[in-house]
Amino acid sequence: MVAISQQCLNWFNQLWRPAAILWTSTLLMFSNAAMAIEEPKFTLLEKEQSFELRQYEPKLIAEVLVDGDMNEASSKGFKLIADFIFGNNTAQSGKSEKISMTAPVAVKASAEKISMTAPVGLQQSNKGWRVYFVMPSQYTLQTLPKPNNPQVSIKLIPAQKFAVVLFSGLVGEEKMTMKQTELNQWIERKKFKALSNPEFARYNPPWTLPFLRRNELMVEVE
Repeated sequence: MVAISQQCLNWFNQLWRPAAILWTSTLLMFSNAAMAIEEPKFTLLEKEQSFELRQYEPKLIAEVLVDGDMNEASSKGFKLIADFIFGNNTAQSGKSEKISMTAPVAVKASAEKISMTAPVGLQQSNKGWRVYFVMPSQYTLQTLPKPNNPQVSIKLIPAQKFAVVLFSGLVGEEKMTMKQTELNQWIERKKFKALSNPEFARYNPPWTLPFLRRNELMVEVE
């Protein structure tokens, strides 16, 4: 058996353990073989090889603003909103309520503030990063439980159109740059107008084998 270095173990714990714990908790809490994790509703307007043009319906999000680098912000924001959906909230009944998790997890970095666009996401602003989950479609602003933590805010996001490139595997800076270039070229060729910086969406828990992973890079367009 090949020995794993302490440095590798520390890296795993820092980057993947929080996400693995959250996904495992989600599976245990909502363990029903017939129940699939909900994804945001959209209409497929166009498809060309690995590229798609999608019209997304309006959606509710829960978001937090956190500081640090992207990994730190993602971990902190993930935990804060997971705490909200796992019961740190007040429902209409006056009690707490568990909220189902949706997919994907999305990451977005930009110098300017841009409207939230994904089920779960991360966006850099001048004051830090915005991490957000899309709420299950069964809820409205009136029926969604209220966060007990004032750091968590709820927002209604209007309908949006996205250009998307789909791919699998592990994602590093080099691959992200390559996929961003491909998507930008497709947007230009189709004569769309880009309205946001790219957003990276992951649909699988961290233990998924690379070739089975579903990844997307998305840009809001008109």
